[in-house]
Amino acid sequence: MTQLIPKPMTDPIQSPPERSTFGVDAAQFTPGLYLVATPIGNAADITLRALALLQHADLVACEDSRVTGPLLRRYGIDTSLFPYHEHNAAKVRPQLIEKLQGGAVVALVSDAGTPLINDPGYKLVRACIEAGIAVTALPGASAVLAGLSVSGLPSDRFLFAGFPPPKTAARRKWLAELAGIPATLVMLESAQRLGDSLADMESVFGPAREAAVTRELTKKFEEVRRGTLHDLAAHYAAHGAPKGEITLVIAPPAEQAAASAADLDSALAEAMARLPLRQAVDEVAVLLGLGRKPVYARALALRDGDSRDGGTD
Repeated sequence: MTQLIPKPMTDPIQSPPERSTFGVDAAQFTPGLYLVATPIGNAADITLRALALLQHADLVACEDSRVTGPLLRRYGIDTSLFPYHEHNAAKVRPQLIEKLQGGAVVALVSDAGTPLINDPGYKLVRACIEAGIAVTALPGASAVLAGLSVSGLPSDRFLFAGFPPPKTAARRKWLAELAGIPATLVMLESAQRLGDSLADMESVFGPAREAAVTRELTKKFEEVRRGTLHDLAAHYAAHGAPKGEITLVIAPPAEQAAASAADLDSALAEAMARLPLRQAVDEVAVLLGLGRKPVYARALALRDGDSRDGGTD
């Protein structure tokens, strides 16, 4: 009688199933640094390629493991996390470069959005380039681009300006430097300082300039409030600080006719009442599109009590 010998079963410990590659060929992930965009709110806003790379990487350099860890666990990814943030970057950057030179695949992520956009990473990328290490971007979510796209303001030319300074005097000077730029401005702001920043923008940019306050983008309570800077400043002055992450978008300056002598005197009087002379001159020159020298001369005349026509020529 023929004896049937059962086929031996494969030992799952000796032959583990392959890790998921999320439908992406992991062979493309050759050694180097990968800049991986992560969600800015909605955890589903991450690409399949990003998930595959995070799964395949030898380590993930992240700002905060308490933020990145849950995201990886959500998708069954157990890649080791390596802290890399503004406080330890100088110390650990050489360690990352050493690993990369040894042939590692390293993912760099920020807590939310695209790395390097107002987040750590620039110096690491520079160090990789200088060392001849490949750097690859895996694009995705960005609060800057999301806010710009839903603002309803011109998007063909824009400037990302980061966070305004927290103190009023420094913030007004900073805004004055941006006032005449012929592009839509995109900036981030804390909810607590939003009202003060909008009030300063109304003063420096003018009350009629259009803007949009985008809040909690991609999240359940996403909100976009559009209007003039005067309307927006008045709204948040009346309703207090909102909750959540804020991206501000401000329209480019409108083309304006040459300022009259009365316009100049009025703007200087207002600015000089709250700023030192030189700062007032800088702000008004940008606001009215005038050269600094004639504005400064007129400011001195007004300060010294000369009410004669100073002109703008």
